[in-house]
Amino acid sequence: MIEDVEIHDNEFLRQFELEIGDNMARIEYALQERKIFLTKFEMPEDLVEQGFKEIFIKAVFQNIKDRNISMMPTAPEIISFLRKNRRKYKSLLPIGINI
Repeated sequence: MIEDVEIHDNEFLRQFELEIGDNMARIEYALQERKIFLTKFEMPEDLVEQGFKEIFIKAVFQNIKDRNISMMPTAPEIISFLRKNRRKYKSLLPIGINI
């Protein structure tokens, strides 16, 4: 299902973007050394209702995994998702960090 969604890493605005029709979802980030801080999550309500929230977050996590860097989520929506899926994504966190 993740393969069906294409996210864009807008390095200039420092955000991952997902466009569905006229709607755009964003996860803003700050990149420091080998860590990416996921600082803000924005998604139009109709995309949330269509189930894109989890798909978007999973796609961003896969991008981070592919880059072989650690992540530090600070956005409440991302922390909540990570807590529900702790086992699957714990390896993306820096050593010693528990969410």
